[in-house]
Amino acid sequence: MRWQKWFVAGALAVALFFYVSRRPVQAGELPHSGFKVLAPLTSGNLTIFPVVTSAIHDTHIFITLDEGLRSGEVIVTEAGNVRGLVRRPTPTRPSDSAQVNTLMLVNNSKQPLLLLAGEIVTGGKQDRVIGKDRIVPPESDPIDLGVFCVEPGRWVAQSDKFSTTAELVQPSVRAQAMAKKDQQEVWNSVRTSHAAASETVTVTAAAPELQTTTSYATVMDNKAIRKQLDQITAPIERDYQSVIRNLREKNAVGVVVAVNGEILWADIFASPDLLGRYWQKLVRSYAAEALTQTGSHGKITESEAQAFLDKLQGRHETAETEPGVYRHAEITGDDYKVFELTSLLPKTDFEVHIAKMYEEPTVGRMYRGPVPLQR
Repeated sequence: MRWQKWFVAGALAVALFFYVSRRPVQAGELPHSGFKVLAPLTSGNLTIFPVVTSAIHDTHIFITLDEGLRSGEVIVTEAGNVRGLVRRPTPTRPSDSAQVNTLMLVNNSKQPLLLLAGEIVTGGKQDRVIGKDRIVPPESDPIDLGVFCVEPGRWVAQSDKFSTTAELVQPSVRAQAMAKKDQQEVWNSVRTSHAAASETVTVTAAAPELQTTTSYATVMDNKAIRKQLDQITAPIERDYQSVIRNLREKNAVGVVVAVNGEILWADIFASPDLLGRYWQKLVRSYAAEALTQTGSHGKITESEAQAFLDKLQGRHETAETEPGVYRHAEITGDDYKVFELTSLLPKTDFEVHIAKMYEEPTVGRMYRGPVPLQR
């Protein structure tokens, strides 16, 4: 695709141009939201606005799911295999069978575990995606991971070992798990993404498996699809360390994302450290969204991205709290939802991750600029 060639040729140059200034942003320079949108990385139908702040927090106490599984200190298993993992006796009777929307997790590490909605867990009887952000305390008993299936059709164990993939699910799939919380809607979104991704590749020796799998992870890991994603992300991934280093020195903590000239998502973290640890996964998930969307609706400006980010309050809020561990709030506005994960662990009490999604008030239109956003 022509726009992918533009991305490969120009994204690194654009990144270096916009990030030559390393002076950290000052509090007096920030909008009232506390976050400031910088000039974008733009090529073709994908636009990413870095977000900076003056207020950052120490997040080194947290481990990610990737880090925990890789070290072996975090264990994920089907619900029916949880016996023997419980640290303390409980009155509940263990299940004898696996369940579609249930995986059990144990954090054996001495650090709290951060889980992000959209992270893919592969293995067991089918692939799943985590449905909401949460924090798991150190040395925990088994918890229900809270997942949705992203592989409709398979219910046969392929591996007893669970792992994660190189990306989160793309925003359109994340939205169904986080906001709709509906398994059928997740499956529908996976099928739509699957079909759109398949249409972007030429029929080759690698492509036929796209016709036989229902797994979101397998589709995105297909050789032909991966080549397309690599074309989009190659400049950022190749120079990942230098770009992140420059952004970190400006206190970059997140991004606002637009596809086809329409703002659809924002991910904000408590520190440049967390953004850095999730950066590659995030960028590839945004690239997957760009790959499976067609059409063009013009350009999004910094002021429009800033307006989207400035409105983080809404007309309705629901919250779930695990005392002393975390608070997860879902805030509903007229055409958006905000998801805030706040750590309640000792010496923390700050928002670890904020995700904001545009939610269509009417069919067929994502958030674009002329709709004014007031806090």
